[in-house]
Amino acid sequence: MKIEIICKDYHLDSNLKSIIEKKLSKFDRYFDGKAKAKVKLSTFKNNNYIMEVTISEDDLIVRAKTEADKMNKNIDLVLPKLEKQILKYKNKFKSKNKKSFDEPAIYENEIKDIPPSERIDKVVKVKKFNISITSIENAIEEMDLLDHNFFVFVNGDSNKVNVLYRRNDGTLGLIEPEY
Repeated sequence: MKIEIICKDYHLDSNLKSIIEKKLSKFDRYFDGKAKAKVKLSTFKNNNYIMEVTISEDDLIVRAKTEADKMNKNIDLVLPKLEKQILKYKNKFKSKNKKSFDEPAIYENEIKDIPPSERIDKVVKVKKFNISITSIENAIEEMDLLDHNFFVFVNGDSNKVNVLYRRNDGTLGLIEPEY
């Protein structure tokens, strides 16, 4: 598994780096050798540390995020979450009917700490991603797996870009463009 570690307001020492690499390598048994892990380490404003791990291979993407007072605790908290997701979803996204341009999107909420008055009409980040062709049911599962409140995909039935989103009342909505 290829592991990429990104630090934001955090200094990574070689000891923690080797621990992360060693512990994430246990997931190699679930993948065919093409898996990529992206580990994002950051410091939160109240001196807590956040670890976000995303593992992707072909059509499968799992993501877990933890927050603790020490970064070493985060690795032990994030591993069970990842393993549970891998075991639950590994076979669901290997269906024969699903085609993909590459891998589904991963969205990051980079603007949650910016006051709303400063967010209006300002693009603070551009995220580019590969879009997948899938069914609405698979899109729902992938959105839940990624723990996001929306998911952009090409609907396999209509061959049009759709946006699946979680409404404020907890139900799901689907945006289907007409063109």
